[in-house]
Amino acid sequence: MSGTDEAPVILGNPPGSFAHGVLTRRNPAIVQQVRDALPRPPAHHRALDTLLVEITEGVVEPPAPEAHDRAAWDVWGRPHFGRPWPEVPFLWAESYFYRQLLSAVDYFGPGPWRGVDPFGPAKAAELEGAAVDAELAALDQLVGRPAGERRAALLGASLWGNRADLSFAAGGAATGGGAGDAPLVADDQAALWSLLDGRAPAEVAFVADNAGRELVPDLVLIDHLLDEGGAARVALHIKPVPYYVSDATTADVVAALRRLRAAPGQAGAVGERLWAAVATGRLTVDAHPFLCAPLPFDGMPDDLRRQLAGADLTIVKGDLNYRRLVGDRRWPATSPFAARTAAFPGPVAALRTLKSDVIVGLTPETLAALDSADTAEAPWRTGGSHALVQVAS
Repeated sequence: MSGTDEAPVILGNPPGSFAHGVLTRRNPAIVQQVRDALPRPPAHHRALDTLLVEITEGVVEPPAPEAHDRAAWDVWGRPHFGRPWPEVPFLWAESYFYRQLLSAVDYFGPGPWRGVDPFGPAKAAELEGAAVDAELAALDQLVGRPAGERRAALLGASLWGNRADLSFAAGGAATGGGAGDAPLVADDQAALWSLLDGRAPAEVAFVADNAGRELVPDLVLIDHLLDEGGAARVALHIKPVPYYVSDATTADVVAALRRLRAAPGQAGAVGERLWAAVATGRLTVDAHPFLCAPLPFDGMPDDLRRQLAGADLTIVKGDLNYRRLVGDRRWPATSPFAARTAAFPGPVAALRTLKSDVIVGLTPETLAALDSADTAEAPWRTGGSHALVQVAS
């Protein structure tokens, strides 16, 4: 990424900052949530107690010497081990917290808890909730509507679905703030569709964010791209392990497809088409280890870079992926989106509900209006009440 020395890296130590709140309030709440979600053995409770003390009072400790990923974290964490958590880069600290949380509950094996998603109960409850029933039923209302209206509605549902973030809820913030028809702080929807309309049949990569209520509208949008949106194939990129509470894994994709397929009406038809698309290879699922690395996207390995370079468009969903896309730094909000994403290996579109400090690509007029209306109770950068669609080609 060009010019990464132009803005300071976001740290978690400024009191009152969003990052400080995540490290000192949200992450301890998530430890408790994981403790309570499943009937855990004493060893898990002891490990969670140790982790809680470490993140609130101690310093960043390296993985155990025998850890399967010790070599990678030795490289990524060498500058940070032994320092207080708020004094290391916020993106790195958040990522490592989730790695340590998984380790504390024996996710990485070799015993009976290997591969058990600690966030699974919350994900399942959300996916089976009445809100998803209502959202799926609403698809029937799009039948017979003009094509432009349908695709705008489906893109909007995917965009605003990014508010369905279980880690955001754990921090005490309102996931439902803002109306779905609120003006976007940046709106490149026309540019997004022009990339697909001009390159049909297109190869699309879709980097997902959250499971459940966000992944369902993402899959519905993917179905639209495959069915009538000009995509020949879509590669869905998800996390290889549970991450950031609600980030989507392969198991979450399967659960969402089952939910769609079992629904009545148009939602069921979408589920059947997607199920068939997986069988024919038009929809593929990829879980590259880098998607759980504590690094921005400009540090992606060559094999992932080649995959994304082969796409006519990569759609990047969500707040964490946005931070990784532009760099988790205190950029001026008017810094051009294209400049911040210049190292990405192809055309890219960001769909994001704002839930952290990082933002680029705003006009001076938009920034002034947002700042003038900002309040402590509803901060526009972090409250989940604003959203954006940004494209760089």
